[in-house]
Parts: sequence; structure tokens; C-alpha cells
Amino acid sequence: MKKEVLKPKLFSVMKEYTPQQFGRDVISGIIVAIIALPLSIALALASGVGPEKGIYTAIIAGFLISFLGGSRVQIAGPTAAFATIVAGIVAKNGMDGLIISTVIAGVFLILMGVFRLGNLIRFIPFTITTGFTAGIAVTILIGQLKDFFGLSYPEGTPTIETIDKIKAFALNIGSRNLWALAIGIGALLILVFWPKKWTYVPASLVAVIAGAAVVKIFELPVSTIGFKADGSVNYTISAALPTLHLPKITFESLREGLSDGFTIAILAAIESLLSAVVADSMIGSKHRSNTELVAQGVGNIGSVLFGGIPATGAIARTMANINNGGRTPIAGIIHAVVLLLIFLFLMPLAKYIPMACLAGVLVVVAYGMSGWRSFLTMVHRNPKSDVTVLLLTFFLTIIFDLTVAIEFGLICACLLFMRRMAETTDVHAILDEIDLNEDADMQRGNLEHLTIPKNVEVYEINGPYFFGAGNRFEDIM
Repeated sequence: MKKEVLKPKLFSVMKEYTPQQFGRDVISGIIVAIIALPLSIALALASGVGPEKGIYTAIIAGFLISFLGGSRVQIAGPTAAFATIVAGIVAKNGMDGLIISTVIAGVFLILMGVFRLGNLIRFIPFTITTGFTAGIAVTILIGQLKDFFGLSYPEGTPTIETIDKIKAFALNIGSRNLWALAIGIGALLILVFWPKKWTYVPASLVAVIAGAAVVKIFELPVSTIGFKADGSVNYTISAALPTLHLPKITFESLREGLSDGFTIAILAAIESLLSAVVADSMIGSKHRSNTELVAQGVGNIGSVLFGGIPATGAIARTMANINNGGRTPIAGIIHAVVLLLIFLFLMPLAKYIPMACLAGVLVVVAYGMSGWRSFLTMVHRNPKSDVTVLLLTFFLTIIFDLTVAIEFGLICACLLFMRRMAETTDVHAILDEIDLNEDADMQRGNLEHLTIPKNVEVYEINGPYFFGAGNRFEDIM
């Protein structure tokens, strides 16, 4: 098998680049940037950080991953899969903790690419990826209930864990804001019923602009990004360019960041390579998985050091890029440049976007990523052992967090794999004579049967010969 070269796709496609393709890439890049704008802001807020950090991520990681990546059309940026884990890290260890964890993840990703481990990602069981993806979707949905209903929580209310969010929602449902609920439902209706053929005008952007316009014109008492419903400041939005920030590193911070870094790396690798595979099937190309992992590592390190959050390949934005004519990494680079221009000149207007609108956008994102049809099909048709891993990963993601879910899911999958391999191993005794007709080496010696001498026992082993099959030898002995 030919060894993959660690060479960015950009350098390969430029040999045959044409002015016509540049025009298509520019149009696609602009459209994808418009799609990415409200999503990046919403995902940043869902991650427990300021809205501008989502834009930083889409600009820096989006540019680096397109420039260095192994896919022709991959679009990178903040994604829903990272929202819950980032929120947990920030709440527990602050931004410095997130930077350390993500830099560790970036190093893991680079090493995975350098040591050609890209193809091994496909061996992670589908039950695990389905389980934690559905679990993430549920946690994102639960996390949007507060803003969608316009609730007000007493200061100090714990809302880090998913169970805490459910409890806080139940206890404070009486503080609901009907205006916010109406804005959220309106955003949902736009997102659901917006004509699919109007891809050049993203439904999420229409929902956000319409919601902001209604709230501003009628001066509705609804929380926006910039202001709370009572008029107090919610988030201070700055259009200043990010600067390099190096965290304070200690042995304790490295130890705490190692586990989260591993989780971020695995999740980034899975989601990015899955997105690249789907994109390949759409354009008839073949991505370079190891090159893509290296680019993901560099992109994530660059993102968090300059104020962003973890990033990965985004399937929805990648599909939008393909559908609008993007066929080279130039489209991804244009997308990052357009986002930079929007950030510099239009970012202050984001303070008027209603939180309920962004909650509606994320509800639709959560529904889209849940894969509930595949989940139910696996529950009904797969073996009980696979269903156990699926449900365990799903509920651990919701009850605890993604780190626990992935670790336990991988351990269970490995144990079940070893059990299945052991079950395929057959060990039995040969009591009288050995039939050599099926042994080519013996046939060359013109031998057909070999009689077993007295006081000698011969055992035949069929299947994998490893420690997991040891009990078979004990039983037969």
C-alpha cells in the first residue's frame, strides 16, 4: 500500500487552478461565511465563552485548516460537538485550562498524523460515535431551554452539569418570558420552513436578522447578546483583533488537561475525518487523512492561543461549500477572510441578536446532529452487547460528560471485541489420528494420516490465539 504523503491539498490543486474555479470558490466562500457567522456566535455562547470567540475560531482555525488540510473542500470552525465539553472545561478551569487542554489535543492530533494513524480512526465502533453524538445533541437541547423560554435564574444557580440545568429549568419555569418564547418559536419556524432551494440566503441568518429587527423596532423586553431583559449588560462585544495569550502552565494544570485534551483530540479526529469522507463521496475526490489530522492539530493550537475555542471539520458548512461550487481549499480561505471583514466592521451589531433566536438555531442544530433514526435502528436491530455500549455512551454523555463517555465506551467496546474473538476460537482434542489431507506440507511428504502415539495428546486450535482464549485451554485440559 502506498504511503500517504503529508502534503496539503492546496499545493496539489493549485497546479490545475483556473480563473473560473476561483470565481466559484469566492462565491462559495462568501456564502459559507454568512452561514458560519450566526452558528459561530451561537456555539461560542453555548460553550460558555464570549460571542467573539466563536468568530475568532472560525477565522483562525478555518484559515489554517483550509491552508494545511488534506481535503479539497473541508470547512472548519466551532461545532456543536465541542460545546458541552468546552463549557465544562471553562467552568472548571477557566480559559487557561481550555487553552492547555486544546494545545495538548493539538499535539495529539499532529502526532497522530505524523505517525500515520489517520486510518485507524475508522476502527472506533459506530455504536460509540452514535451514542456520544446523540448524547451531545440532548445536552445542547437542554442547554438552550433557559434562553428559549427567556428564564431568569437566581445568582449562584449551578448550571454546569446537564442534570443541574434540568433542575434549574424546572425550579424557575415560572420566570418564563413569553416575548422571548415567541421570538424563539418564530426563529424555529423560519429555520424549518425556509425554502431549501434558497441556499444562498441561509435560514439561520434570516432568523437572526428578523429576530433582532423585531426586538429592536418594538423594543421588546427580551435578552439579547449585549443586554439582558432588564437592560443590564449581558456581554460586551469587541471588534478588536485577538492577541496571543500564553497560559500559566503548572504540573497540576497539565495533569488535569491531559484527559480533556485526549477527548478533544479523539472527537476532532473522528468528526473531521467523517466530514472529509462524506465530502469525498460528493465530489469524487480522496482526502489525505494524516495531512488533515496535522492541520487540525495546528488549527486548534492556533485558535486557542489567539482567543478561540476548539475547532473541527463542520459537515454542514462543508456540504454548503460543495453545493455552492467550492472545490478547492481557496473557498475555505475566502470564508475565513470574509468572516474577518464582518468581524472588523459589523461585529458591534451582534449585540442586538436575541438569545432566544440563537437558542432556536441551536435547537435545530441539535436535532440535525442527533441521528435519532440511526439510534433507534441500532437499538432494535443490533446485538445486545452493541446496544449496551450505545446506551452506556449515550447516558454517560448526558449524566456526566463526554470525557467519561468516550473512555468508558472505548473500554467496553474493547472488552466486547476480545470476548467475541475468544468465542470464535475453537480448541478441541484429537484422540486417534490426524488427517493430513488438508495440510499442503504433509501432502508433499505423501502422508495422509498420522497415528497419535500412546500417552501423547494433540489439540487443534482454530481462530485467534491470544490470552482472551485462555479459558478454552483450561476447560479442555
